[in-house]
Amino acid sequence: MNPLWTVDDVAAYLKVPVKTLYDWRTRDYGPKGKRVGKYLRYKAEEVIAWFESLDPEAA
Repeated sequence: MNPLWTVDDVAAYLKVPVKTLYDWRTRDYGPKGKRVGKYLRYKAEEVIAWFESLDPEAA
């Protein structure tokens, strides 16, 4: 079973501020997270897949 990532884990992996992740959620962008009670959690493999799907030419 793969552990779930916290917002801090995802922010560290992507090297972006936590606030950026929350901003992306309001814009329907970024890796998809799910609420577990009051907490936001991410599947590591989905975060990695989202990152890998980004256009390397985009700047």
